Amino acid sequence: MFLGIDLHDHEAQVAVVDDDGNLQEEIRLPTNRLDELAEEYAGGEAAIEASSHYRAAYEMLDEHLDVTVANPSENRVIADATVKTDRLDAKRLAHLLHTGWIAESYVPEDEIRELRDLARARRSLVKERTAEKNRVRAVLKRTNNTYDSELFGPTGREFLAELSLSSPDRTIIEAHLAVIDELDEQMEMLEEKIERRVLESPAAQLLLTIPGVGQTTAAVIVAELGEIDRFDTDKEVVNYAGLDPMVHQSGETEIHGSISKKGPGALRWALVESARIAVRCEEYFGNFYTRLKQKKNDQIAIVATARKLLVSVFYMLKRNEPFDPPEAAT
Repeated sequence: MFLGIDLHDHEAQVAVVDDDGNLQEEIRLPTNRLDELAEEYAGGEAAIEASSHYRAAYEMLDEHLDVTVANPSENRVIADATVKTDRLDAKRLAHLLHTGWIAESYVPEDEIRELRDLARARRSLVKERTAEKNRVRAVLKRTNNTYDSELFGPTGREFLAELSLSSPDRTIIEAHLAVIDELDEQMEMLEEKIERRVLESPAAQLLLTIPGVGQTTAAVIVAELGEIDRFDTDKEVVNYAGLDPMVHQSGETEIHGSISKKGPGALRWALVESARIAVRCEEYFGNFYTRLKQKKNDQIAIVATARKLLVSVFYMLKRNEPFDPPEAAT
């Protein structure tokens, strides 16, 4: 049997199709009972769409069924459907699974999933902290106060503490600073856990041999790439990261535009951040960046360097070798 499952937070719509592609059953049930469904159809196949809440459902189903996580952006018959209902989406998933035309999303092993969760949680907190800092700066701007150095370092905190403000503005700034301090504590806790995972990861330890790659960026790269053996070529890994330039073709004219940005944004962020440091402390990347910057601009050059760094990462992990520029460049 082939099960197409349209997931929601608390309920799931299920369509069951047999070997001949005939619809056998339609079921609606609470998501916390998907394990019972899996047991009933044990040995069959199931398809669910990748979403923010697919993980728990996947783990319940995977014990008894061969589960495929469908990529919603690649399965255009669902993503582009003019009529979308839970029943139709479940049936479409079931029929795509039956015909073998379903586009899969990658589901990493538990260790990589856990590292990915930690790294993504940290990045989320960084974004929240940045938003809080911007709110403090907004109060300073509104009250015509400026500070040219690091506002949230020791001297910046002294400046804020001594600043003459109205009672409401003082309360607002102190509220935001309290949130920033709490976020710092939570980030430190996550970073300790990430560091322990990095120490236990041979892949992450290899990446730390690249000048410019630190504990956090190594964790993100390993977690977002997953098992390197699922990529056969460096072109595949570049495409996955969304660092491949888009090509617009008209007749015999071919124009290379901006990057596709198709893959995980966190992976591109880690590669670009690493590249910005690497061009300052590693001759291999520095020379490449400088040559390209002279012809293009800083943004194009740094993205191209991030792509080159990713190619090095690919070959290092494939060959299980530390960073060695001449070898990485082959």
